[in-house]
Formats: sequence, structure tokens, C-alpha cells
Amino acid sequence: MSIFPKISLRPDVTDHLKSVFLNKELLATVGLQEAECRFQKLLTCLSQPPSYTCVRASTHLAPLEDIRHKLGEELKKQMCSPSAEEVSLQILPHPRIPDVLLLPVKGPRHVKQLSSEVVVGAQCGTAVLRGAHVFAPGIVASPKYMKAGDVVSVFSDLEGKCTRGALSFQGKRVFVGNGVAEMDRSSIFCTDETVRGIGVRMTEPLYQSPSFDGVLPRLVFLQNLPSVVVGHVLGPRPGERILDMCAAPGGKTCHIAALMGDQGEVVALDRIRNKIDRIRQNAQMLDLRCIKVHCFNSTQAVSSDPAQRAEGPPFPPESFDRVLLDAPCSSLGQRPNIASTYSLKEICSYQPLQRKLLHAAVRLLKKGGVLVYSTCTVTLAENEEQVSWALDAFPCLTLQPQEPHIGAEGMLGAGLSPEQLRLLQRFSPELSWNQTDSTTPLPCRADTDTIGFFIAKFLKN
Repeated sequence: MSIFPKISLRPDVTDHLKSVFLNKELLATVGLQEAECRFQKLLTCLSQPPSYTCVRASTHLAPLEDIRHKLGEELKKQMCSPSAEEVSLQILPHPRIPDVLLLPVKGPRHVKQLSSEVVVGAQCGTAVLRGAHVFAPGIVASPKYMKAGDVVSVFSDLEGKCTRGALSFQGKRVFVGNGVAEMDRSSIFCTDETVRGIGVRMTEPLYQSPSFDGVLPRLVFLQNLPSVVVGHVLGPRPGERILDMCAAPGGKTCHIAALMGDQGEVVALDRIRNKIDRIRQNAQMLDLRCIKVHCFNSTQAVSSDPAQRAEGPPFPPESFDRVLLDAPCSSLGQRPNIASTYSLKEICSYQPLQRKLLHAAVRLLKKGGVLVYSTCTVTLAENEEQVSWALDAFPCLTLQPQEPHIGAEGMLGAGLSPEQLRLLQRFSPELSWNQTDSTTPLPCRADTDTIGFFIAKFLKN
């Protein structure tokens, strides 16, 4: 069910995406009407949250069933909280992925809007739609005399035009639910210190799902289903040396190490220092000692000295058994995403960077090694076109089957053969949009009601 407007994009970005989804190859196969329908469904579903929450369980620390039981006990405590509404305790294992638990999201629900209004930034509003409370830094406007304990309606500013500290805002916005203020207005805006903590505790969110703030941090990790699939597709084995080229915030890095049983070495690179610290903290919390983290630009990760044997980057060619390139991308597959302010120039800037990273990835991979390339976007230029380019640029690469393969095949438009497209995995929520509803069993709709995501798996011959 759609209650939000279609994702708000700049007009030239919308036109660009439309040309992608109405490309000649696709039109020749499915026809104009079907292609146009898919594109409109894409714009609609991107602004709506998925109908479930996906949790990756730390099965290297405890059996899945034990984690499932402990999670149920923790979430029951939320139900006993005086400010909480009834939270569904249905927690289901994924039928094909052994370390995933699924929790249904209830919504959209009928929630009455109140006269007292708080406005939050778009990123904060998105988090609320996925079950989070409103943290104080996300608040951009509130009533003049708002006090802790006041009941307020929360709206998300779609275009980032609300001035911080405003008393109200009537621009482009959407309602995300009601909550109780945890802070006075003066504590949020009238201070020189960095404001921390919950600003509004959501009691009537439009979409009801449990809050995972502080819930079993060692045992459960909120992660979109396709992101969990990536780790399994990579297929890490104990004793291998594996490179995660763009590792922050570290969810996939830790998953790879856990799948290896913490035996071997996982090298995690990222160019942003504070993100590197987060990866280290997560690895330490999860008792994963095989992770080695370095602040480094992965486009420069190949050493010009083949004899170099230093532990850190740059590395000699053919240093790794497997490489994960979860590439920086335009992120146009993320859900819910009610508005994107990206310019067309920004969206088109990722393809050259991804190719530089692919060059480094292929050189660092051993012969007989596996390279997995993934993005969380929906464009051809960053997905199928990159695969087509890589197969031409590196004759040593061949596409490989993926396991598990629960998404759709690759999209037409990049000149790939039907056999090649079948080896790719594109999560395309628009293909099943409005074809399943809340009465469909959760495990049956989980594989299609996802974010937009892409995975390609290569073998270096």
C-alpha cells in the first residue's frame, strides 16, 4: 500500500532514470507499457519502507534459535514499557539464509495528526519509518514552548529547506507518526554543546516495528537482506585472506569474518578515519580477531613493488583469495527514500570511481580467486554496464553462479547475453510491487520486498 508520494527527485534525474528503465533492449522485450509501468512502480516503492525488518544474527557466537529466543525476550520488555504500543513478536528465520531473522512491520496505520508539530530532517524521518526514535540532532523545528512530556506529531522535511530552530514549517513534508518529547525546545536549540540522546520517543509511528537501540548488540545486527546475501555469495572459507575494499561501516566485514569462523584474515579498507574506528569497535564487540583495519584509499591499494611484504596497504598484486567491492554508488535503491537531492552530475560521477576500484580489485585478486561487486543503486551505468565493461577490460574474468540467488536476474540494456544476465542478481522491488500484500506469508515476500540492490560474482582465471 502506498501512502507517501513517489520519491522526489530533481527533474533531470527523473528523466535520466526514465531513459534507463525505458532503454531500447528492454522496450524490445517487454514493450513500452510494461516498461513505463515498472518505472512508475519503482518511483512509488522507493519512498515506502519494506514490510519487514531484517536482522543478521551472530551465529558464530550462538545458535540461531537461541538468538531468536533472546531477541523475543528483549522485545517483550518493549511491550511492557509504558510508552510503547503492542509490538509484534513474530520472529521468523529466513528459509534459505541461515543467519537471518525476519520481523514483520505493521503499517501504514491510521494515526491522527496533532496540532503540536516537530519537523525532522529527511534522514531522521527515514530512520523513524524503519523503527527508530527521533534523536535530538535530527530535529530542525519545534513549537516555541515545547517541554519534555509534550505529545507531538513528527514530520519529515523532504527537501531540506526547513531552517534549523524554526518554530514551524509548511514546506514539502510528510507525516511519520506521533511521539512524546524527551527534551525541552531550549535543550535542543539553545545550547553551544552537541545535543545527544532521544529528542522524541515515538509512541504512534506510522509504521510499527521494534526499536533495536541497544538491543542485543553482540547478537543481532540490523542489515538489509541483500547486504547479507553478499557475504554468502562471496563464500569466504576458513584460512583465506580476504579484502573488503570499501568496508565502512563494517557490517559486511564482520559478516565475512563470522562466516570464516574467525580463521584467516579479513583486511578492511576505508578512506574515512572515523568510519575505520567504528569497524574496529564492531569487530572487538563481536570477538572477531581476524579483521585488520586500515585507513586507506582503495584505488591506490596495489603496490608498485611486487616484492613488498608489509602487513598494511598498498599490497602486492595477487595478494587475496577473495575481494569484496561493495562500491560507493548513487544509493538510489535505498528504501524508504522519500526525497533525494542528488544532482545528475553527482549520480554520473560514480561510474569512473567504480572502474578505478575494479582495476585495483582485479590486480589484487589471486588467479582462481573470487571477486564480488555490489551496489545499492538501480542504474545500469553502475551495475550491468560495469559488468559488461569489466568482462571486456579483463579477459581473465568470467561470471559465476551465485548462491543464494533469491533476487531477479540482471536488467536488459547493457548488451549482456541472457546467460550472463541470469548469473547476475538484481533486487528489483518494483517487479513485485502491489502483487503481494500483508497476508502473504513473510518468508514468501521477503526476497522481493527489498531495497534496490545489485550483485555480480566473478572468477579470475
